[in-house]
Amino acid sequence: MASSPPNADGKPKITLHWLEVSRSHRILWLFEELQVPYELKTYKRTKEGLAPPELQQVHPLGKSPVVEIEVPGLDKPIVLAESAAIAEYFYDYYGSQFIPNRYRDGKDGQIGGETESWLRYRMLMHYAEGSIMPLMLMSLLVNRVRNSPVPFFIKPITNGVASKIESSFLQRNFKTHYDFLEGQLATVPDGGNFLCGKDLTAADIMLSFPLEAGQSRSGFSKEQYPKIWAYIDRLHEREAYKRSVQKIVELEGDFKTSL
Repeated sequence: MASSPPNADGKPKITLHWLEVSRSHRILWLFEELQVPYELKTYKRTKEGLAPPELQQVHPLGKSPVVEIEVPGLDKPIVLAESAAIAEYFYDYYGSQFIPNRYRDGKDGQIGGETESWLRYRMLMHYAEGSIMPLMLMSLLVNRVRNSPVPFFIKPITNGVASKIESSFLQRNFKTHYDFLEGQLATVPDGGNFLCGKDLTAADIMLSFPLEAGQSRSGFSKEQYPKIWAYIDRLHEREAYKRSVQKIVELEGDFKTSL
């Protein structure tokens, strides 16, 4: 584990509240990449597939990830929610070397002077949750509608609703986003293996969860989008990712990426 940030007074106690099959695994992986010192508290989903009520005792939204930071001298812990906000917070202290250089040489502070890598990083950090993740959630809900326990004479109606949403909205939008990401991977700056260049960034970690979900929910295959599937494989080959998975296996007995 890494030492505390250079300017910190004392050593903060960092606790990650991790929920199975959730965005929280991205933060566990992030901590392993950055060698953040942390403690891990795990939670199981309810029978309905929801977060357990205990998480509301940590944060009013009752979601995961949530990170608590107890700092000597502070009256109460810092409580962080939202994956991108958590990632950016810890990158500031532990991982600035993983953020692409913002400006090209001689262009510091100038609009239009940004590097392509940095522009991608800034956009993709928000794209993961703002654009592609809502489609994955809608796909999950549509699947639940299709498989809901309703009387047999109602089943054609629920199946029809689910199919209509898929054909009129989900499929075309999934294709737009997968075409976009396949194109991004074909044009990575400096010929790198990650979306923003040669080095892994928090944007790659943010996109891991929706793309893992998409392997079963998008309706696409490895043959249709080979670069995306190969990219997911590269992420899973990271030693820090493997450590994050192993920690969950040791605590929970197994690890899965999709409900």
